[in-house]
Amino acid sequence: MRKVTVFNHVSLDGYFTDKNSDMSWAHANDDPEWNAFTAENAKGGGLLLFGRKTYEMMAGYWPTPAAIKQFPEIAEGMNSQPKVVFSRTLDKAAWKNTKLVKSDPSAEVRKMKKESGKDMVIMGSGTIVSQLAQAGLIDELQIVVNPIIVGEGRTLFEGVKNKVPLKETKTRTFKNGSVLMCYEPKV
Repeated sequence: MRKVTVFNHVSLDGYFTDKNSDMSWAHANDDPEWNAFTAENAKGGGLLLFGRKTYEMMAGYWPTPAAIKQFPEIAEGMNSQPKVVFSRTLDKAAWKNTKLVKSDPSAEVRKMKKESGKDMVIMGSGTIVSQLAQAGLIDELQIVVNPIIVGEGRTLFEGVKNKVPLKETKTRTFKNGSVLMCYEPKV
């Protein structure tokens, strides 16, 4: 069975976007160790899952000459990997290797998990993360806590109604002050 992993950034006060839906603060503390980690992580492959907002942000950046010049390995992975965008409002998905799905994300991911193929990764896409967490469809959470307080914004699990008990599997602290925390659901 295919696995679903979430890779997301949060502020120290628990927000994944600030009150203006900005998340640029999550990438402001680059250092060589962090850059090596993200480049290696991008090589993991798999199927990328996005909600509309994150898809539009990613599709507007990763194919650009600036992204390719600044982060060549990550841009290569992001542009070449297969992608699914869940949206009821998009008419088409123009980013290379992207499939547009207008149906219920939980039902579609439940079906995709049973199919053969590479594992799936969600980045950003808070609404999709919340829906899949509530449905018990997330197999691993990789959360990067960033050394910043943003005051207000959106939490990653906004709308989750039931508790989702987790167990820690790994942590890693980077020189830039970011901390990677990995969890799996308790079974």
